Amino acid sequence: MTIIHVDMDAFFASVEQRDNPELRGRPVAVGGSPDQRGVVAAASYEARRFGVRSAMAMAIAVKLCPGLVIVPTNHRRYKQVSDVVMEIFRSYTPVVEPLSLDEAFLDVTGSEKLFGSPETIGMEIQRRIEEELQLSASVGIGPNKFIAKLASDYQKPGGFTVIPSEKVLDFLTPLPVEKIWGTGEKTVDRLKRVGIKTIGQLRELSLDFLEGSFGRYGRALYGFARGKDDRPVEPHREAKSIGKEITFPEDVGNMEELRQTLRALAEEVGRSLRRKDIKCGSVTLKIKYPDRQLVTRTERLPEPTNLTGIIYGTAGFLLNKHCKPPVRLIGITCTGLTGERLITLFRDEKQVREEKITATLDKLKDRYGEDVVRVASLFKKREK
Repeated sequence: MTIIHVDMDAFFASVEQRDNPELRGRPVAVGGSPDQRGVVAAASYEARRFGVRSAMAMAIAVKLCPGLVIVPTNHRRYKQVSDVVMEIFRSYTPVVEPLSLDEAFLDVTGSEKLFGSPETIGMEIQRRIEEELQLSASVGIGPNKFIAKLASDYQKPGGFTVIPSEKVLDFLTPLPVEKIWGTGEKTVDRLKRVGIKTIGQLRELSLDFLEGSFGRYGRALYGFARGKDDRPVEPHREAKSIGKEITFPEDVGNMEELRQTLRALAEEVGRSLRRKDIKCGSVTLKIKYPDRQLVTRTERLPEPTNLTGIIYGTAGFLLNKHCKPPVRLIGITCTGLTGERLITLFRDEKQVREEKITATLDKLKDRYGEDVVRVASLFKKREK
């Protein structure tokens, strides 16, 4: 089996720089405004040199990079470009698993007779993306998904890395354990406490020790340290959840400020659901406190929805019931996703009205950008 992982380089920011020549060569961050607690969705490589990265609060990004150019997100445009990229992938193999708008796995095991070696296919994909879209992509090729993804990240931007089976262990040995898929902060800290900093060192630990320390994930760590990954490329992989969260530059103890942030997150999550034409059956509130304690609380909905008002109302109920400020991080996750449509004879008039208003607002945002309409409560002056 041979897997290719293609990862677009600084995708959102690169699209903005391509479409606006004035932005080329300048540090660019795509995301929300710093005075509205915006978050960096993507940063150009010029901005990354200053330490700006995705998921960072825009207020911090501006301090790190005084000349930073902030561009509002244009998801409709990014989706259009992504669709073209995915079509390029599918012209070489039908077995394509998108992970997001800007990256995907390709199983090219059965494509060699038509298109040549995996290396030839990877180079051709990279060339077409550059020539047809004037964008850069990094390509990783390996015997499985884990190795291919590590390879694509190895020489970004514009990298092309091939890791054959016989070179896998040599490739993995010096890499930090943070590079292993799914290792969070706590897992890395626990490994470092026992002196494990590299994947090579991790390989020296026994399966019994890893399972005893990390449970079921310990077995995955044991396999990854040896370059093993038997997960297939799944071309019709469906998202199990859609969520959005924010880490505050400083801990927030004001409940009104938390509600306003929650409303903004609900707007983004609702938009994501409606773009995909799906609904959720449950809403989960995520809270992380200054001591890094993480709390999640979930509420099932009477019926599936993708309306921002209902998502926010549910998350707000959970916030009032369970939150004990100050808070370091807050987030909303929608689960129980479905594309099915329920037929209701006697529909709630208020809900019908909200659906009509939401559809109108979505059309305006699609045409003029996310900031063309804002909820009034998001502009309230924060309490001191």
